[in-house]
Amino acid sequence: MVLAAVPINVVIDFNFDLAKPSSIKIEMDGKDLGVGETVIDSNKLSMRRDIDPNAPDGVYTVVYNACWPDGSCHDGNFQFAIDRSLGAGFADMTNKKETEIKLSQIMFDPQNIKISKGTKVTWINDDGVGHFVNTDSHPAHTYYKDQNSKALKKEESYSIVFEMSGIYPYHCSAHADTMIGNILVE
Repeated sequence: MVLAAVPINVVIDFNFDLAKPSSIKIEMDGKDLGVGETVIDSNKLSMRRDIDPNAPDGVYTVVYNACWPDGSCHDGNFQFAIDRSLGAGFADMTNKKETEIKLSQIMFDPQNIKISKGTKVTWINDDGVGHFVNTDSHPAHTYYKDQNSKALKKEESYSIVFEMSGIYPYHCSAHADTMIGNILVE
C-alpha cells in the first residue's frame, strides 16, 4: 500500500488472542519510527503502534512478533510506503469547519479529500442501497475505530470530527472492493 500521508498508527489483525510480549517495529533504514509501546486492543485480536507523525516519505518495513497467551510467538513482516505527492490529487477542503461526502452511484464523492484538524466530515447516502463508512482494514475495521458507521439507508448520514493529522483510509463494507476513499488530515 502507498499512502499519501503518514498513517496515524499501524494495526495488525489476527484470528487468535494476542498476549504480551507481542510487539511492532516500524522501520526505515534500520531506524524504528514507532512511537510509544505496542498496544493490544481490548478484543485481543488486534495490536497497534503509533508512528512518528514527522516520518519521511519512503518505504517502511513493519516487523512484528505476535504472541499467544501460552507464551508461544511467531514473527512476520510487511511493507508500506508514504508518498506525500499523492495528496496533490485530493480535493482540498482545508480551512473549512465542516464538509460533506456523498455516497452516490456506489462511490464516495469526492473519493479523497484533504482537510484541516478539527474538521467535521459528514457522509450522506444519496443511493437507493445501504452503505457503510468503515475504517480499514476490511473486515476488521480497526485502523480508526471512531470511523465506523451503522448501515446508512437513503438520506441517512454519519459524521465525525478529525482531530489528529494523518491519513484515514476507509471503505463501504457492502462494496469494499470498489467503494473506497481517504481522508488526509493536515
